[in-house]
Amino acid sequence: MNLRSTETFWPLKNALENSYPSLESDARTDILIIGGGITGALIAYQLINEGKKIILVDKRDICNGSTAASTALLQYEIDVALHELIKIRGLECAVDSYKNGKKAIFDLREIIDTIKSDCHFEFKKSVYFCSSEKDVPFLKAEFEARKENGFVVKWLEKADLKELGLNALAAIESSTAAVMDPYKLAQDLLVYCQQNGMQIYDRTRISSIEDHKGKLIATTEDKKNITANNIIHCSGYESTETLKEKVVDLKSTYVITSESLIDLPDAFKNSIFWDTADPYLYFRATADNRIIAGGGDEDFKDPVKRDKLLPQKEQYLLKQFKLKFPEINFKIDYSWAGTFGETKDGLPYFGKPDPKRNEHYILGFGGNGITFSVLGMNSITASIKNEKHQDLEYYKFGR
Repeated sequence: MNLRSTETFWPLKNALENSYPSLESDARTDILIIGGGITGALIAYQLINEGKKIILVDKRDICNGSTAASTALLQYEIDVALHELIKIRGLECAVDSYKNGKKAIFDLREIIDTIKSDCHFEFKKSVYFCSSEKDVPFLKAEFEARKENGFVVKWLEKADLKELGLNALAAIESSTAAVMDPYKLAQDLLVYCQQNGMQIYDRTRISSIEDHKGKLIATTEDKKNITANNIIHCSGYESTETLKEKVVDLKSTYVITSESLIDLPDAFKNSIFWDTADPYLYFRATADNRIIAGGGDEDFKDPVKRDKLLPQKEQYLLKQFKLKFPEINFKIDYSWAGTFGETKDGLPYFGKPDPKRNEHYILGFGGNGITFSVLGMNSITASIKNEKHQDLEYYKFGR
């Protein structure tokens, strides 16, 4: 599956920092990780620190799938609002998922500090706003649900938002959110893991996986075999090609990035913004004073149709940004389309679809893919050891 169109911002910004060989001979390992993006890198980091023997493969150049197209908004808020998630999954699962998302942001910062990654991680405020009168009761219900469950939130009126330069009616301000460069962090994590013994092979496509006497044999397109005790799929939206159960609806999404702005207001730089529309729009600043604006989602049909819409979506996103922030001069410098997915409850999928087979999945779908991947780090060892873990219950297959 072609997960994105054209060249996105992050690879151009970072160039090709590291290169890896393709697999040229049979290999054996304890754990095989399929997927060399931010999810695979985080899971590898967890397991390599536990002393595991790991091989990681990716069918592309490393980090050049969804990670290269991510806008890397790090929020504890999930695509499904808390007061709605409580109705869908119950109070405990819903509140824990939001609280664990908040913890994941701080855990991620600790990882970044440990490996000394220069991925421009910055804490921000999150501003969840509405522009339509009909959405105000929804936003108020969400505000009350968060307050009741211990989240520190602030209600902003139209006048408050005007001070931020935002043309909207009301908003919930949360103090815990962040942004970063996901491509750089994933590259740095993989360098760390390689230095600590992990083998990495890119441009190595797995064509089949067979179970043989308790071992899993992954065969590449070039007919090379990797024999492993456990295989972990960190292949994101492409997991739809290997899973029997339908767990996600694929969407096409669109992003524009501005030229660097010398006079970008501090009020904009200090927050990330997203709205109550369905599908929602989102806006953030980068470390070099660019603006990233995204949204305009459509049901995914195929990469060709997705990419043909890009010129139209560029203008749509530009128009929406100017309606929301009329005082900021946004000039498009980059644009791209990508593929992402939505689950029925906005939550990830972790663990083994088949309890009898040592194939594990860490699938952080939706707008919280990176923070969900950090959650996946906490449960992957339990999945490998066939131990109980709360997250493996919350986010199990067949739920």
